[in-house]
Amino acid sequence: MEKRVTFRGVMLPLLLIAPQVFISAVFFFYPAGQAIWQSLFIPDPFGLSNQFVGTGNFEFLFGDRHYRSSFYTTAIFSILVTLASMIPALFLAVLADRLIKGSGAYRTLLIWPYAVAPAVAGVLWLFMFNTRVGVVSWYLGQLGYDWNHVLNGSEAMGLVVAASAWGRISYNFLFFFAALQAVPRSVIEAAAIDGARFWRRFFTIVLPLLSPTTFFLLVVNVVYSFFETFGVIHTITAGGPQQATTILVYKVYADGFVGQDLGSSAAQSVILLLIVGLLTVLQFKFIEKRVHY
Repeated sequence: MEKRVTFRGVMLPLLLIAPQVFISAVFFFYPAGQAIWQSLFIPDPFGLSNQFVGTGNFEFLFGDRHYRSSFYTTAIFSILVTLASMIPALFLAVLADRLIKGSGAYRTLLIWPYAVAPAVAGVLWLFMFNTRVGVVSWYLGQLGYDWNHVLNGSEAMGLVVAASAWGRISYNFLFFFAALQAVPRSVIEAAAIDGARFWRRFFTIVLPLLSPTTFFLLVVNVVYSFFETFGVIHTITAGGPQQATTILVYKVYADGFVGQDLGSSAAQSVILLLIVGLLTVLQFKFIEKRVHY
């Protein structure tokens, strides 16, 4: 039975949570409130006055085919990034869990890419696939394939997905490896004695036990693809070609900072906030259900 900590008064608990409340208020609640407030107005081109439009910005967004298209682009992008980062991470974690000699160096090398910032990762992949001086594009040309992500939307999407997933594999690897270490060895050994081969043991025993970690990483990677991939897209494609890589978070930047349509940009950020809030609630509901189970 766990021993609960109790406080005699209310001042000490308030003082303990005050720094976190202050940080949340300044960096989350205030900006979120400002975004909701600005989404109700249309500023003039010079920013000297605002016209109240209520839900007009939201109505305009959902009537705009380019914004609706960015939802589809974001869905495809987030699915590809999540799969491209989680599947290799799980495979590498299984290999690291079975590795005996040199396991420490192996795990260290796998973790390194996570230290690279998304914008830096974007520049690295841009140099490798540059249509003029990129080493990978040169080798593809030698094989007879004319690589040009500047004009080809599918190639641009593939490039930003690869660059976004590359650094994320290390993050997923850490969680999968820790979860594999927690799997009871006695259960695995009992299945092996009964004649179950490795892959049968993995899919019938190990993978179901990894389901809480897998779902957590699924939500975290979707949120990552929604927000933290901005630097990768901005450095590699800037949303192009023809908005083929313009996801929701990049469209907020393009409309707000480039197009100076602050009302529409604020409305888009509110929609993004609601989407992420829904994903967070879904994650906590799943974790709570697993705990009660």
